[in-house]
Amino acid sequence: MAAITSVSQLHSSLSSLYPNYRSSPLILAPKTNQDTTLCCLTVRSFTFSRRRLSSQSVPRGLIIQNAATKPAKSPAEEDWKTKRELLLQKRVRSVEAKEALRLQKENNFVILDVRPEAEFKEAHPPGAINVQIYRLIKEWTAWDIARRAAFAFFGIFSGTEENPEFLQTGVESQLDKDAKIIVACATGGTMKPSQNLPEGQQSRSLIAAYLLVLNGYKNVYHLEGGLYKWFKEELPEVSEE
Repeated sequence: MAAITSVSQLHSSLSSLYPNYRSSPLILAPKTNQDTTLCCLTVRSFTFSRRRLSSQSVPRGLIIQNAATKPAKSPAEEDWKTKRELLLQKRVRSVEAKEALRLQKENNFVILDVRPEAEFKEAHPPGAINVQIYRLIKEWTAWDIARRAAFAFFGIFSGTEENPEFLQTGVESQLDKDAKIIVACATGGTMKPSQNLPEGQQSRSLIAAYLLVLNGYKNVYHLEGGLYKWFKEELPEVSEE
């Protein structure tokens, strides 16, 4: 039998095999068993008599059960409006690349580069500290396998997840709560409103800044335009490769 690539083809195939088959909307029923170690889609077909098919109390068609249950939402997954409001409330300033370099040289600011380690090693500002806010998916729970499959569906085989060690093992082990920090990522994002973006635009560095102020860091700045602007303006950079 040829591979079935869509739900409509599945319905068509079932109809040809079973003349009395009648399709109905898919019913999604996520399992909550946390002990499941494999991600799967269980497809079960039902055969009913005409009398049972007419009963509204009996589901018809296909039931797809998803073994992967998403964990509870983390602070980093809060909506951007909530993050932006706190960043503005805590007076997190955005600085351009040249101003960031001056603050680093004259006022002992530390540039916290939250990009992936590979990007950091390729090129970064001298003296910058790297703590990646997102990392390659490491775990193999049902939810992680489902996410890998979702990334792979779009041809992405290096899906990322929030780094659970970002704060405690990463930042807090190197910087105390009074440290003067400029958070940087590749593109930077912005808190500035514009006609097209009335609430600015979220980025990895702004998410990191949000997590820092949420956890008691008092002197947090944000690199406007990201390290793209830093490199474009040909400011000092070093490589570890």
